[in-house]
Amino acid sequence: MSLAAKKVKVNNRPYQICTNCIMDTTDSSITFDENGLCEYCENYYTTILPNWHTDERGEAHIMKIMEKIKKEGEGKDHDCLIGISGGLDSSYLVYLAKEKFGLRPLLFHVDAGWNSDISTHNIHSIVDGLGLDLYTEVVNWDEMKDLQRAFIKSQVRDIDLPQDLVFFSSLYNFAAKHKFKYILTGGNYSTECVREPFEWGAYFQTDMRYVNDIHKKFGTIPLKTFPTCDILKYKILYRFINGVRVVKPLDHVPFIKADVIKLLQEKFNWTPYPHKHHESRFTRFYESFWLPRKFGYDRRKAHFSSLILTNQMTREAALERTSRPELEEQILMQEFEYVAQKLDFTVEELTALFNGENKCYKDYKNKSNLITLGTRIMQLLGLEKRAFK
Repeated sequence: MSLAAKKVKVNNRPYQICTNCIMDTTDSSITFDENGLCEYCENYYTTILPNWHTDERGEAHIMKIMEKIKKEGEGKDHDCLIGISGGLDSSYLVYLAKEKFGLRPLLFHVDAGWNSDISTHNIHSIVDGLGLDLYTEVVNWDEMKDLQRAFIKSQVRDIDLPQDLVFFSSLYNFAAKHKFKYILTGGNYSTECVREPFEWGAYFQTDMRYVNDIHKKFGTIPLKTFPTCDILKYKILYRFINGVRVVKPLDHVPFIKADVIKLLQEKFNWTPYPHKHHESRFTRFYESFWLPRKFGYDRRKAHFSSLILTNQMTREAALERTSRPELEEQILMQEFEYVAQKLDFTVEELTALFNGENKCYKDYKNKSNLITLGTRIMQLLGLEKRAFK
């Protein structure tokens, strides 16, 4: 089977790439200054970097929060909740929580049917190595499959949204139900200071109007048990009624990707992935095959640009990596067949959808205006420093 990239014209702009990172005009609204520096770099240097401290200032700040978590957790089996995927960020976060901060976290994992063998190995290596408790929520596969099939049939760019939705929703719903006041997440500036634009398939997973419209049009069974959490639910109800707080410790400590990989390997026999998000076989397929070949968007540009800005990767190395597919062609074709079979498509059916008319979230009902307004308010308040667009 041969599936070449579709001949997609991403936009009508003349091609331009940032002179500092590798973000380019495949982001149709990207802007550059007179020196060719893109807005992501400008945002990093003027908004993120001056307010990001991983030295003694950051440690003092985060240790105050950790002490508060420990004090409020006295007498409980666990003092916080951490979602673990087996990826680098969450694995390192768990290590820090136990060994540096002295917390007693309950680890929470969502099995959505796409775990790679490496992710399973890494999760158990961390859990066993640190002697922590793990709770695994297994998603109803028929419902998971139906929503993923619906998103693929809808032809939108965001076909990994069902997985993101279930990971996020399960964690927050569990925290609220079991009265956890603190969720620690692995979100960080060190490897994620450049956020993928919405048009690259990075639309908000918590827009349930969008999710429901696509499922109504293309789904076949009710989502009776599928975990969901609308943005208003977790921003208002869970925050102000249930009192759930989100803490991002990795933004307050040194976090150098190569050093962390070495540490986890030595301490837990942890296995690194070829690239970010490859702990899920579906996400690996989506980011390595579906998104770049069907729509013309390569998320590695954002991932590597983050590493360039934080001095963990050279621009030359990033350009070399993005000049070729992340996985060999034979592996990509095997993954295409695997995804088709697992989602009950024939190879011919999935190929026809791959070649179908490309669409985006704007083609379906959504809350983008409301969510964008909320994001801008958070940016004005200094609660969100990355560029969202």
